[in-house]
Amino acid sequence: MSDDILTQIPALRAYSRVLCRSVPEAEDLVQETLLRAIENAHRYQPGTHLRAWLFTIMRNRFRTNCGKSARERTGAADCISTMPRVKPPQEWHLQANHMWAALKDIPPHYREAIILVGVLGESYRDAAQILGCDIGTIKSRVNRARSILHKVVEPML
Repeated sequence: MSDDILTQIPALRAYSRVLCRSVPEAEDLVQETLLRAIENAHRYQPGTHLRAWLFTIMRNRFRTNCGKSARERTGAADCISTMPRVKPPQEWHLQANHMWAALKDIPPHYREAIILVGVLGESYRDAAQILGCDIGTIKSRVNRARSILHKVVEPML
């Protein structure tokens, strides 16, 4: 099982960056997820979808961390060191930033669905299992997320 977990780390990193929107926090989330997976390895049932199990752990850890951070506010949002000093001149980079900003603005349940299916390549069935809903709900959320993003990004093209 440990070799299988190692192959999932790139997907875990990508999903955590979408959830956290900060690379250091995303890396911490991946480490917490792997730690929880190791601690609860006895609960994993061989033959089930390992990636879905790991993503579920990650999503639950993320929600727990959000609850904690809501109660423990820090002054990090005001820190000047997190602000970019020079804006990127490349047009593609600006378009990518615009896309990520649009992703941040859509409702979380749409964002999670489009990232799992559109970015990470999960099947609708696996995404439904990860998010704990019906496959039709996932299809609907992905479609709505695509429509929202298309309306936001289309004027730039």
